[in-house]
Amino acid sequence: MRQRHVDVLVVGAGPAGLALAARLAAGGTGRVEVLEREREAGGVPRHCRRRGFDGVALARLYVEAAVRAGATVRTGVTALGWSGPAALDTVGPAGAETVSACAVVLATGARERPRSARLVAGTRPSGVFTTGELQQAVHLYGQDIGGRAVVVGAEAVSYGAADTLRGAGVDVVAMVTGLARHQGDRLKALNSRLAQGIPLLTETVVSELRGRGRLTGVAVRHRDGRTTILPCDTVVFTGDFVPDHELARRGGLDLDTGTRGPAVDGAFRTSREGVFAVGNVLHAVESAAAAAREGVRAARHVRDHLAGAPWSPTVPLLVDPPLRWVAPNRLAPSVPYDRFVLRTTEFLAVPVLTVAQDGRVLHRQRLLTTAVPNRPIFLTGCWAGAVDPAGGPVRVTAR
Repeated sequence: MRQRHVDVLVVGAGPAGLALAARLAAGGTGRVEVLEREREAGGVPRHCRRRGFDGVALARLYVEAAVRAGATVRTGVTALGWSGPAALDTVGPAGAETVSACAVVLATGARERPRSARLVAGTRPSGVFTTGELQQAVHLYGQDIGGRAVVVGAEAVSYGAADTLRGAGVDVVAMVTGLARHQGDRLKALNSRLAQGIPLLTETVVSELRGRGRLTGVAVRHRDGRTTILPCDTVVFTGDFVPDHELARRGGLDLDTGTRGPAVDGAFRTSREGVFAVGNVLHAVESAAAAAREGVRAARHVRDHLAGAPWSPTVPLLVDPPLRWVAPNRLAPSVPYDRFVLRTTEFLAVPVLTVAQDGRVLHRQRLLTTAVPNRPIFLTGCWAGAVDPAGGPVRVTAR
């Protein structure tokens, strides 16, 4: 295999990876290269369009900014695995090669769990999508979606899927969620036209897909055990994001049990020296703007590493139920923390978040609103300097 070396190798040309590459290249950080397995760079925004948001234009801006700054963006290139601490085996249009770097940044993003991973019974009829597959089919390929659809989920991305379906001329017959109520933003979802006229079935799950060849309906099970058949020819499974962590896992990087992505500190450093991770591979899933902001912040820490900054030991940051995960999830005493993002599995009315280490309370913060599943909760990082680097794990609880 051919061997090449660059200063910084970024895997993933979405908003996080492109924003980081643009900032590094513009600052004169040697050769910065971005690898993207898709044929076009830009990430999820390339096929995300809704009222007031043109993802295609946004993706183009991210790509143009990185290239204009001097970064190299290579598409159709897949990173297969690791051949060294900071070297990746890749394959692309030019063949197979090994690319080594002074720093590797994983910006591989996240994906929705498909029907098979959600253990929904039935055959494999056509007409079954995730949100990403739906958006690509409509916005990139102009495919015929169907006439009647059921959306599985009731969070922000679910309403986006409903909007895409309606824009394609599809009647959305129902939205289904296993939780007690929707998880969309009230101003962006309930008070918009997206939710008007669409029945919302709460505490209900899709248990089976009906039909052979083409979907003819879905069986839904209500909390009381009743089963109902919803006739439809399309079903879209939304939300339930998982990080694209295969490359991190193959490299033996520590994964956080909550996020299931690489464990990182506030400098986006993983458990392997020289390897960073940024964007939605760390916290599935935040907006393109939030991922890009992380890329910009991470650029400074990558430059510090190239300049010889030490790879500090960290203290684990954990959460107790009903909190689901927190990111970043490692604490380095020398790194300033702005804020942490968390998720909950339950609706919590104006909860108090408590941060403690070895029985010592470091911080308490009351949220001013209800914590909602599938929506971010933000915890200030002002307490991070009080962490004992020789102490035990730091835990966050919500009551």
